[in-house]
Amino acid sequence: MASRDLTPIVDLSLDRGTGPFRTRHPEWSDLRPPCNNACPAGENIQAWLAHAQAGEFRKAWETLVADNPLPATHGRVCYHPCESNCNRGEMDAAVTIHAVERFLGDLATKENWDYPPPAPPSGKRVLVVGAGPSGLSAAYHLARLGHYAEIHESGPVAGGMLQFGIPAYRLPRAELAAEIARVERFGVRIVLNHRTTDVLAEQAAGNFDAVFVAIGAHMAQRTAIPARDAAKVLDAVSVLRDVGTGGKPVLGRRVVVYGGGNTAMDAARTARRLGAEEAVIIYRRDREHMPAHAFEADEAIEEGVKIRWLTSIKEIVGPSLTVERMELDEKGRPHPTGEFETLEADSVVLALGQQTDSAFLDGIPGVDAKDDGVVHVDRNMMTGYPGLFAGGDMVPFERTVTTATGHGKLAARNIDAWLRGHAYAPDEPPPVVHFNMLHLPVFSDVDPAAQKRLSEEDRVGGFTEVLAGLDQATARHEAQRCLSCGVCFECDNCFAACPEQAIVKLGPGNGYRLNDSLCTGCATCFEQCPCHAIQMTQDSVEGATQ
Repeated sequence: MASRDLTPIVDLSLDRGTGPFRTRHPEWSDLRPPCNNACPAGENIQAWLAHAQAGEFRKAWETLVADNPLPATHGRVCYHPCESNCNRGEMDAAVTIHAVERFLGDLATKENWDYPPPAPPSGKRVLVVGAGPSGLSAAYHLARLGHYAEIHESGPVAGGMLQFGIPAYRLPRAELAAEIARVERFGVRIVLNHRTTDVLAEQAAGNFDAVFVAIGAHMAQRTAIPARDAAKVLDAVSVLRDVGTGGKPVLGRRVVVYGGGNTAMDAARTARRLGAEEAVIIYRRDREHMPAHAFEADEAIEEGVKIRWLTSIKEIVGPSLTVERMELDEKGRPHPTGEFETLEADSVVLALGQQTDSAFLDGIPGVDAKDDGVVHVDRNMMTGYPGLFAGGDMVPFERTVTTATGHGKLAARNIDAWLRGHAYAPDEPPPVVHFNMLHLPVFSDVDPAAQKRLSEEDRVGGFTEVLAGLDQATARHEAQRCLSCGVCFECDNCFAACPEQAIVKLGPGNGYRLNDSLCTGCATCFEQCPCHAIQMTQDSVEGATQ
């Protein structure tokens, strides 16, 4: 039989192929679920949800950690773009993927699970600078690939911004420590209180074959706001770091936080927990244009934080702040109005962004660092110096924990390829399956109370975790809400619907086969497939079945 053109047919209303000549036939092939496509860490979310919905929790966890070593952490702090893109949201409500991920991570800690064994030792050694999410991820994935990975961390504990930037009410430290300890048990060595000042010298001294630098962005961005008369002006990074190491900075009764990002929200919520009766966020644009995620602002407001939109601080004189009302132009850019007001505050916390302290890379040939410390890398995550890679918040990408974790995995795969003398070439992903491509009955089984929250009153009394986890039954139910977009889950709809009995079942886990001599190309199987795992492809004229 001649070869066939596998170009998918878009308009199935044309030429259904029920006559003597078949013009098309069904093919089973996995397409890309939108949750997988949206995940910055590159998790195969649909796959581990499939194991979870079957109650195979360890298989689900092992599938998850093949891409992300810290699921208990990410289930708490990731802003879950997977859920924003979940097709289930078009029907009733997105699958709460983060909650199932957290359940699996917490269960692994409770059951003391360890990662599956790594590849055989390669004999190669890689130095990782920085024990934040990107560095931990890179070291873990390098170890999975058989390489020795050693992390040098300037701080007293590993975790980076997970430890020093994210408050405990979002990420309890015991859960974070347990996941980092598992990475160490896997063979990754973490050297603490070790500040790297000369990367190339450390590489040579340790006989490392490659280096991955992921030091994060721990320096507060400076501002030109005039401040005098002993005004108490702090930066949010320092405040959160102090609290993250067990400190209790005295901020006073009235606290103003200047900025509109997630760090500003965390700083204001932390101020409330430190005893501030009034915490006000001042931001120069409106809510629509704020960089913070909407749920972060919602939770801050729930806890009594006030937000003054379209306001800018012009001067700080002791406890008095001069603020100016702003207005936005047609492009959303703020402009002063000349309308001023005076506010009183015991302290002002600046949350205007963060910078990277990458000065220790100065002088290395080929390393291109900007004024804010951001380092340029190529598509392989490598700087201009051979064998020196970088990722996380210190490279020009979105600054989130999950993005940093994805950088670590991507860097590890590129480093592995570089050590082996070739370039990493990932497979081209298949098309993404959107909601209008699915064939679904209309139903709803949302349980909005599944993930309980601490009451607003109880939150500000301390740093107890706000969001509770799921129990086993609820986690499994939530996983079962997954529509398996684009991936066959052997529901047998196609088998039952075929009028010609042209579809052959191959047994659990093996899918289906087409009996080519019986198929008429009627597309009934396609129309009955709920998840769009069947595509109708064009037969060539020579290959038409008669």
